[in-house]
Amino acid sequence: MNSVSRWMAFLLLGISITGFSQKIKYKDLFVLLNAQQFDEAEPFLKKYLKVNDDNPNAYLFMGIIYKDKSLKTDVLRDTEKRIMFLDSAVYFFGLAYKGMTEKEVDRNEEHYQMFNRRDTRTGKFGVKLSDVKLKLEEYMALKEKVKQIQLIKSQFVSAQRFYDRAQVAYKHIQDTYPGSRELYLRANESVVAQLIYLANIYDSCHMSFNDYKSAVAAYGNIGHNQDLDPLEIIDFKKQGNTPADFYSDDLKVWDYKRWALSTVDVIEKEIIPAKEQLITLDAELNREQQRIRKDSVSVMSSLSVYRSKLSMPVLRRLDPDPLPIKVFTLKLAELEYGSQVVDNKVLRDTASLATQVMALDREYKLAHRTDSLATHLDNDQLSRDAENYSQYVSSSYGTVDAFKTYITSTREFAAHAAAHKKEILERKRALIKWVIHGTDSIPLDASAASAGKYKPLIISAKLTAGLVYADTIPSGYAYLIPASHKAETGGVFAVDPMIFRKINLPVTKVLTLAEEKSGTLLVLFYQESRVNEKFPAVLVRINRGEAASLNMAYAFDQLPDELRFSPDTQVISVKTKNGQGEVFAINFDKTGKVVK
Repeated sequence: MNSVSRWMAFLLLGISITGFSQKIKYKDLFVLLNAQQFDEAEPFLKKYLKVNDDNPNAYLFMGIIYKDKSLKTDVLRDTEKRIMFLDSAVYFFGLAYKGMTEKEVDRNEEHYQMFNRRDTRTGKFGVKLSDVKLKLEEYMALKEKVKQIQLIKSQFVSAQRFYDRAQVAYKHIQDTYPGSRELYLRANESVVAQLIYLANIYDSCHMSFNDYKSAVAAYGNIGHNQDLDPLEIIDFKKQGNTPADFYSDDLKVWDYKRWALSTVDVIEKEIIPAKEQLITLDAELNREQQRIRKDSVSVMSSLSVYRSKLSMPVLRRLDPDPLPIKVFTLKLAELEYGSQVVDNKVLRDTASLATQVMALDREYKLAHRTDSLATHLDNDQLSRDAENYSQYVSSSYGTVDAFKTYITSTREFAAHAAAHKKEILERKRALIKWVIHGTDSIPLDASAASAGKYKPLIISAKLTAGLVYADTIPSGYAYLIPASHKAETGGVFAVDPMIFRKINLPVTKVLTLAEEKSGTLLVLFYQESRVNEKFPAVLVRINRGEAASLNMAYAFDQLPDELRFSPDTQVISVKTKNGQGEVFAINFDKTGKVVK
């Protein structure tokens, strides 16, 4: 039947209904049904069946209409509709089956032409009741499809729900931690449990999806052919939070299991051992501190071993400047200071003032460094960083407040120690600029001497000598400088007030000789300017613990160049040199007489 004929039939059907008070003639309706114009025929067929319940063919087509409608619905998106249409189809097929008889088929054979076929035995075409019933039985078996659809939808929804739950669990972890660093550093048993839960939920999604695919394979084509495409999570904060379209054939999902298990692997194999190492190292450093405080034992030799333990590549890979490492650095500085104090005990009472200054300088610098390290551990930063190392803080200090108290007390201790050492150091450094003889303080520093009465002509590591002016009257002085800076050899002695007056200081020179074995100090003051064609001088000998045993004036023909002394003969030799480089020696006995 062409389209024109079908529409004519539809028009006549409408006229017939109108003309006979809505009474529908099945032969007119059949034209539409046979032409498979189900959308146009359905409302009329429903009206027909309301008043005609004895037409198996009408039931058959009603079933076919619902079956056709079911095939046009999406198994996943419109599952309930599809099931409803299938149920309705099976219901009407059942009614058709009940009323299907040989008489019905023979009388209305034109209505069953869809079942017309050649009889293999007779070779004749026709419609057989058995063929009709067989097809109806096949149609009624669609009831099993309902169960399959329900299973398909159930597994599909289950996979989707498991994935949604996995994503919610992932987002919870994602929102809890500012980044991967914080996640790893703050990880504990609870975090590991969350990650394992996430992996299991995601795994359940895969299992349900596989069951869904198996159910689809058993059912047949449903218009969907999804394949899971897991995406690796590389950036913890930027990835993993976009939704998945489970209706898409290219079903992209975030691989939460892979990420979760790899994270657990890092936590269990790297992070947890590193955290345990932190606690162990802190306890070891505390024990070393107790050794210093209680037993006065230096641990200086062990510090290099502890410093090597601060590399901790696992932590530094996550945190370039880990809080525990800063704390350990502080503790090592405190240990070094304490050990230095212990090591310096033997030097504290030494006669060497320079050694004392050196020891105090080292102690001061270490105390100051400890103070500086503690000061840089800001309280606000401590609070933020302590959260990343909560296990370390709680295990080693109990609470964050107790941890802060430790840092504060260490800073206060170091600051007080540094101030104390600095005070003593400055006092010692001031003393090292002088040599003490009785009640006299003789300057060993040019700047200290410039404004005073002492005018040094020589300051060496072993001795000092020069002129001292009481008002305008000059005297000579010379002292050996012992390590204690408390002179035993030396003193003040008379000099010619006219020759060595202050105006002549620029041309006044000195030669000295310290004979350590005998404890003899020789001093020769002379002038580079001639007086009566000679170079005036004064030669002084001072023995240990005595005043000047020799103090004599002498005028040299040539400038003095070198002093020599013989302990055996007590002879003092003064080498002189003229302008042509000729060397002469003047020898003096212990009384000052010139001898050959």
